[in-house]
Amino acid sequence: MTRTPLSSVACSIARATDLFGDAWTALIMRDVLLGIRRFDALAEDLGLSRKVLAARLARLVEEGVLTREQYRASPPREEYVATEKGRELYPVLLALMAWGDKWYADPAGPPARIRHDTCGRVTTPTLACDACHEPLTLSTTTQLPGPGGRIGPGTRLLGPLIAARQEEPPSP
Repeated sequence: MTRTPLSSVACSIARATDLFGDAWTALIMRDVLLGIRRFDALAEDLGLSRKVLAARLARLVEEGVLTREQYRASPPREEYVATEKGRELYPVLLALMAWGDKWYADPAGPPARIRHDTCGRVTTPTLACDACHEPLTLSTTTQLPGPGGRIGPGTRLLGPLIAARQEEPPSP
């Protein structure tokens, strides 16, 4: 089955989902960010076929999310290291983890906890406004068109706002 690429959709969620459209990619990133960086260790931890793992890792390297770094010269051995782009996925994975813990945790509780090393406390990740630090929720936010917004697939809600913005006379 061939997936339809979402890279042309004017939506950052669609574009990100194009890369992270399957669970393996998120789990590979989880492992790499937590320190499992070698191919064999990733394959063993995830129980994933080597072919699928190689394909996902190649795509992550191609997208600049991971890089391959040599850790031994003879025989040559490489490991996967998160780039800045890859490290910035950590809060996304934490948000997904918090949602999964709330809705899919075992009756005994979530399988892992997060300790904030700065204060030493176990925490639940939250998403907050960078200006006022209040939590961001569906009821306290509104989607507005951004400077890269354009009318096209995936813009049913923002399309009319984008069109209205385009019809406005230029500011003096």
